[in-house]
Amino acid sequence: MNYLVTGGAGFIGSNLAAHLHGKGEKVRILDNFSTGRRENVKALEGKVEIVEGDIRDESVARKAATGMDYILHQAALPSVPRSVEDPVTSNAVNIDGTLNMLEAAREAGVKKFVMASSSSVYGESEELPKHEKLTPDPLSPYAVTKLTNEYYLKIYWELYRLPTVALRYFNIFGPHQDPGSDYAAVIPRFITDMLDGRQPVVFGDGGQSRDFTYIDNCVQANLLAATNDDIVGDYFNVGCGAQFTLNQMLNFLREIIGTDLKAKYDPPREGDILHSFASIDKLQKFGYKPDVDFKEGLRRTVDFFRSQR
Repeated sequence: MNYLVTGGAGFIGSNLAAHLHGKGEKVRILDNFSTGRRENVKALEGKVEIVEGDIRDESVARKAATGMDYILHQAALPSVPRSVEDPVTSNAVNIDGTLNMLEAAREAGVKKFVMASSSSVYGESEELPKHEKLTPDPLSPYAVTKLTNEYYLKIYWELYRLPTVALRYFNIFGPHQDPGSDYAAVIPRFITDMLDGRQPVVFGDGGQSRDFTYIDNCVQANLLAATNDDIVGDYFNVGCGAQFTLNQMLNFLREIIGTDLKAKYDPPREGDILHSFASIDKLQKFGYKPDVDFKEGLRRTVDFFRSQR
């Protein structure tokens, strides 16, 4: 089968592309390398097709979708803080770009369009775990863009019969995640700081909790959503169904890395939610089973960053 991975040079996209290539599938990557990194796809050069272009360009979107069976749409401007600082660009990339890809997918007659959504659409709901029947309550422009895209996917299925699925990711982590960005996710930032002997910086008191989900579980969910014909026109949580605080994570990392570094605590950031914990019952009914738990995922991620040094 032919797979297009948008944002294929990013953290999740590059892992998806590598996994698909390893399974013998034909893979095309679309990325403008604004947040995606060339080193993430260096090992795939000459093995998969890499198209450099922007999803905001309609002609690029149409060209990339042509001949594809499945589109795994990971391209986006990530980060809640980034969207708070610049909501206009987040809207243009995440909403306009996704609409371009949906139109391109419809014209190309793809079999399934699977999009990366986010647990941020739930907002600060007091009900835990967060399940798909909860009313969304986005607290940031980033979350608004993801929720808007979910509505577009629903419309494209109901009006145009383009099979679509949205996957609400819960704090995916693992190899190839960028630790150096101003908007870096917490796990790669903590790991690289601790490996370098620097104090990790926590925004808040460290009591905020997340359903940290290792990348292999996310890859599994994407392939299941793409290839199962019964999964269509709907949205699903992708998590581990477990909850850990940042302080607990720091303790795990101290044990794995072998350090007693203490954290530095700064004021919380605007738009960040306090607690996130996924109900994964809905996707589990179709066979989803997170194979890598949080602590094992941390070990693998630490091993990766150590190997890069």
